[in-house]
Amino acid sequence: MEDQEWIAGKHSLLEALRAGRTINKIWVAEGAQKHLTQPILAEAKSRGIIVQFVDKRKLDQMAPGIQHQGVVAQAAPYAYAEVEDLLARAAERGEPPFLLVLDEIEDPHNLGSILRTAECTGVHGVIIPKRRSAAVTATVSKTSAGAVEYVPVARVTNLVQTMEQLKETGVWVVGTDVAAKDEIYEGGNIFTGPVAIVIGNENKGMGRLVRETCDVLLKLPMSGQLNSLNASVAAGVVMYEALRRRRAQG
Repeated sequence: MEDQEWIAGKHSLLEALRAGRTINKIWVAEGAQKHLTQPILAEAKSRGIIVQFVDKRKLDQMAPGIQHQGVVAQAAPYAYAEVEDLLARAAERGEPPFLLVLDEIEDPHNLGSILRTAECTGVHGVIIPKRRSAAVTATVSKTSAGAVEYVPVARVTNLVQTMEQLKETGVWVVGTDVAAKDEIYEGGNIFTGPVAIVIGNENKGMGRLVRETCDVLLKLPMSGQLNSLNASVAAGVVMYEALRRRRAQG
């Protein structure tokens, strides 16, 4: 059903509850560990949400392939933000925009991990394309440890057009590319102002038009035999370098 979404796992559900997400019903496995379920049950009771205790196998069917930890909930669909909302969020905090643009990240586990790091590094929002990209799902929510409730995600039709619009507002668009000439540590003050960091697809990297639209391309130094990192790991390294620069500037 398009008018509902599943949330599975203690952290994902607890953060969704605390963030005020509309939860229709919660299912808890009979015999689930109390230290996992008690905070959820308390939040559910305070909000008048129906809780049903069921056999664990029912939860396995509701959230197949997800480590649900004995709790699954039916929630209102994830509410995507607009790009303008991300910029407004930065303005409200009195900070230069710090955005992440994901060019066709297809693995929901990668998307979830990236969102978790984005929340930890103070990213104001993440932009993903509507096509050929993982959407915000129960798997993404679980992998992000609930970060999806705090990092707004904008889903756009045309990534290149969105990047152009960001540039018009003064945002510097920085692409990460293994073939770039300069390393991220040589980027000067590029991360301290309004910036959008572009992370490419797990296998192909950035698309040609996306790459050409970037203001500058930077790479991560590679000292081993391999020439690339997992997309979520690469994104994490770049986000923390940006955070380090921004803190030093502040």
